[in-house]
Amino acid sequence: MQEDIGTLFLPLAPLFCMTPRSIKKTSAVMDELLKSGPQILRVRPGELVTGTVVFRGKNKLLLDLNGVSTGIVSGRELRDSFHTFRDLKLGDEISALVLEEENDEGMPVLSLRMASQQKAWDKFHKLIAGEGTMKFTPTEANKGGLLANIDGIRTFLPVSQLAPVNYPRVNNSDSTEIISRLQKFIGHTFTVKIITMDEDAGKIVVSEREAMSEERAKSLEHLKIGDVKDGLVSGLVKFGLFVAFDGLEGLVHISEIAWGHVKNPNEFAQVGDRVTVKVIGIDGEKLSLSIKQLTKDPWEEVAERYPVGKKVSGTVVRFTDYGAFLKLEKDLSGLVHLSELAHHKVTDPAEVLTIGQKIDAQVINIDIDERRIGLSVKALKPIDKETMERLKREREEEEAAAKGSKGSEESEETADTAEEPSESEEAKPKKKAAAKAKKGK
Repeated sequence: MQEDIGTLFLPLAPLFCMTPRSIKKTSAVMDELLKSGPQILRVRPGELVTGTVVFRGKNKLLLDLNGVSTGIVSGRELRDSFHTFRDLKLGDEISALVLEEENDEGMPVLSLRMASQQKAWDKFHKLIAGEGTMKFTPTEANKGGLLANIDGIRTFLPVSQLAPVNYPRVNNSDSTEIISRLQKFIGHTFTVKIITMDEDAGKIVVSEREAMSEERAKSLEHLKIGDVKDGLVSGLVKFGLFVAFDGLEGLVHISEIAWGHVKNPNEFAQVGDRVTVKVIGIDGEKLSLSIKQLTKDPWEEVAERYPVGKKVSGTVVRFTDYGAFLKLEKDLSGLVHLSELAHHKVTDPAEVLTIGQKIDAQVINIDIDERRIGLSVKALKPIDKETMERLKREREEEEAAAKGSKGSEESEETADTAEEPSESEEAKPKKKAAAKAKKGK
């Protein structure tokens, strides 16, 4: 029995009888294993970690974290502005931000989106420090400007910071029209520069104008009066049209669009049209442009083509209180005064003419300096005996009325003079009385 017991417990003896030498040897082995093994990883929320893709599902991603732990990325945390998830393959190494130390399954919860946001902030800081530019693609618009969301960072491009060629110029600042034009830029990619950044609020403000400031400065440096430029119509307003070129923008005033009368700039161009302009004024970044000065002034030869007495044909294009305008040729019109419309008295040109009507007239006056041509319709119309007598009678009545008016004015002046004694007549009796008083003394 004793031998059985001895035999039973002998194999266990080494476990309880380890010598100091054997313990030291085991400890050294453990230290070696710990050194050669992977580091123990403890993740904390807000930290950036690097992992290797070991599983890629439709809406889930598993990352091996240094062989110690496996992190999970899912849902909206997979999507970032760099489209990282779309291009990932098994074995790829990526960075992710820790959201939670572990979920119910004991796995660290990670985010590609937040990691990209951190990268974006780092990128923004570098862009500001280096005065660099970036790409901006808006996803929505309001009357104040264009907006986008870059990994949770609200990015805003104000209307005032759009480049001249993209600025929505509208009459009367119509907010509905402004929004309509801005919505056309949704999905369009702009080159912009960061002008303000608020990391605590999670937003930045960008500017297309500032991104083009260097180009604009170079263009202004080389621009001079008289230069001819090809550009795009960037805006239409009541007083003219705006044209953008080489990062600059100038105004073609309504008086510089064409040599003739321009009622509405919309009749000559639309936004986006290509036009050629001449620089006629430079005041800082304010440019004055002209379209008409690129063509010959029709008035230079108008005196030769329209001498006084010449019969001409024209189209009635406009009425005024004092007459009607006839279009004689492109950019050239003449005025038929009310008194020259007919042999009888006319108070409204619409009584005898209609817009669009083609009529003949005679040149009766021409003023090159004032750019005016005086026309007469009645000069080409014969006068019958009855009309002649009526005109003669009207003229005599007018002369008589004028003469009568003048006579009555003279009579009134004479009466006034008679009623008011002269100063010398009033003084005579006074002088006599004074003389008698002196003599009596």
